[in-house]
Amino acid sequence: MLDTVEHHAQPQAGVPQNHLAQEFVETLRLAVPLMLTQLGQIAMITTDLALIGRLGEGAVAAAALAHTVYFVSFTFGLGLMSAVSPLAAQAFGAGDVRRIRHSLRVGLWVALLISLPMMASPLYGEQILIALGQLPQSAALAQRYLNGLAWGIAPALGFIALRSMMSAVNRPQAPLWITVAAIPVNAALVYALIHGLFGLPELGLFGAGLATTIVNLGTFLATLAIAAWRKPFVDYRPLAHLWRIDWPLMRQLIAVGAPISFSLLLEYGLFSSAALLMGLISTTAIAAHQIALQVTAVLFMVPLGIGMAATVRVGHAFGRGDPAAVKRAGLAAAVLGITLVSALTLAIILGRYELGRLFFGKGEASAPTVALTAMLLLVGATFFIADGLQTIMGGALRGLNDTRMTLLFAAIGYWGISFPVAWILAFHTGLGAVGIWVGFSVGTFVYAGLLILRFRMLTRKLAA
Repeated sequence: MLDTVEHHAQPQAGVPQNHLAQEFVETLRLAVPLMLTQLGQIAMITTDLALIGRLGEGAVAAAALAHTVYFVSFTFGLGLMSAVSPLAAQAFGAGDVRRIRHSLRVGLWVALLISLPMMASPLYGEQILIALGQLPQSAALAQRYLNGLAWGIAPALGFIALRSMMSAVNRPQAPLWITVAAIPVNAALVYALIHGLFGLPELGLFGAGLATTIVNLGTFLATLAIAAWRKPFVDYRPLAHLWRIDWPLMRQLIAVGAPISFSLLLEYGLFSSAALLMGLISTTAIAAHQIALQVTAVLFMVPLGIGMAATVRVGHAFGRGDPAAVKRAGLAAAVLGITLVSALTLAIILGRYELGRLFFGKGEASAPTVALTAMLLLVGATFFIADGLQTIMGGALRGLNDTRMTLLFAAIGYWGISFPVAWILAFHTGLGAVGIWVGFSVGTFVYAGLLILRFRMLTRKLAA
């Protein structure tokens, strides 16, 4: 078995590691399953909202409020789980099977330990929402959904840890197929528990949240089973001595992952504040902003997948002590990301009016909202490219365990530049909603530029 393990742990024989074209191929091979897995997650959330919509507008509003509370908590755990990928990728590059196993193990332990305090926020969501000025009726409905949703945090984080390890050893396909299989199962279970079909109790919003928790648990257990019993993962013995915690490695995971968590929270907070700023402008501005943001979220899955692949590819090169390959991996990911995002951005620009009509219809009453949505998508073209670039370069820096400076840059870009510029342009120059998006674009470009400079500095230092 040891020979088999070493075969999987080392870079593939015969692969021209110093060839840039091969780097593009390897990055794309990793990125595509990761992109599709993320799109699958969005598909499940969208399905949930569509099925909840049958309960009425009040239920949809409550679900939106519930997701706001839930994702603030979940985002922190997501950042910590993101650290499993670079640690495991560096171990894979170095051929250190034991460290691959330990990286997953500490990730699973952190997922379990942090999920307990993280559940406090969703389970007290009603009080939080009332304190934030939401109507008691809406807060109470949101709490029903959260009561079912909160228990799925631990398995959801565990799934991310497993997915990160699988990606780090160049096998990202299993989580994708599990996610694809989970989409119809999730839809059927949500519908059945909301309405009480097939002998199941009628649970309404609580049933929708409970169904998501059950699906989270199922995807986690399925991925865990593949990790434990299927090649090549079984060769790493990922569940061996699971009760033994590698405390130094856990401290390293937290040191790498915590800045990622806070960076994500800074970004999440900026976009949450954008909705509040739009609310000060008009209802039309809020509606147009939400649709433009939804389009951005779907588009974002492309650079996000490439950024995850960049973490792995840079981590492999860093683990085997190859500075030239580190630089090449970052360059390939950046060029690939800019190319794909630019092509998608062009498609969105050309179809911006049709996208607006898709959501708001073709009537005269919706024409102003459609026009503003189209304008935001046009202005957002520069933002899409900048946001994609920062995601990819942030992923490359994670492969070097460099996340503290990324947090500083996020604070500068998002809150030192984006928010003040958005405020000034929106309310002091008459640009309104368009000014907010221009501000986002300016700050994100600064953030992306700082990340590029940081990566160049570190690669030069490694090569010295």
